[in-house]
Amino acid sequence: MVTESSPIGVFDSGMGGITVLKQLVNLMPNEKYIFYGDSANAPYGKKSSDTVRKLTMSTAAKLYEMGCKCLVVACNTATSVAINVLRDTYRDIPVIGIEPALKPAVLANEGGHILVLATNTTLHEEKFNTLMNRYESKARISTLAAPGIVEFVENGITCGTQLEEYIADILSPYQEDVPNAIVLGCTHFPFVADTIKKVIGNQVTLYDGGKGTAASTHNKLDEYLLSSREPSAGDTEITFCNSDPDPAKTLLMKQFFDSYVCP
Repeated sequence: MVTESSPIGVFDSGMGGITVLKQLVNLMPNEKYIFYGDSANAPYGKKSSDTVRKLTMSTAAKLYEMGCKCLVVACNTATSVAINVLRDTYRDIPVIGIEPALKPAVLANEGGHILVLATNTTLHEEKFNTLMNRYESKARISTLAAPGIVEFVENGITCGTQLEEYIADILSPYQEDVPNAIVLGCTHFPFVADTIKKVIGNQVTLYDGGKGTAASTHNKLDEYLLSSREPSAGDTEITFCNSDPDPAKTLLMKQFFDSYVCP
């Protein structure tokens, strides 16, 4: 049985969910966390929906068995294909997903041009298309699949010439038609936010869903009466796990967590 002192389970296809974990820790530093990165199977964005669903359910089961009081799906692709079945399966605890931060981007740039960067699977799933249809009358919304960014981040690359060239290539159609805002619809993408701005220009505002997901998690824990009442005793307790047995992957997760600064 979970209690207020049980950990929050956070998981992603790999390193990307660290950006969400950092937002969670910033908001709730007195909670305990288990972060699971499925780097052995990354990237999810190029896999079929059925495969992503199976991988997501497998990871969720691991975290549930570890006694997590809440599951945070810190992956847009996994949320798109599996959030409903996860909530049906784990009815006794909160299950929170993430979606591209299209709503705040549109509301802040009504009538403008919004570009959504995400994985192929996220962009083609019904969940995202329902979201886009809700706001397409308020702004001109373009979408662009950028799965290569995930592979750069999984290899620890968040800057440099090779990454800049890749981003410049995929954003080349928007060098003349520069968007007002770019929605980072994959949790890996905030790691390369500085490179995206270097390529497209600092005048473009970037949005990601990590902060909103952290706020939703906080609210759900309160609703379920599961928020920790223990005062923070220094560093937040975080357990890092990875499906890739290479210890370098776990070390990279810790390095990403330490270096990432929430926008």
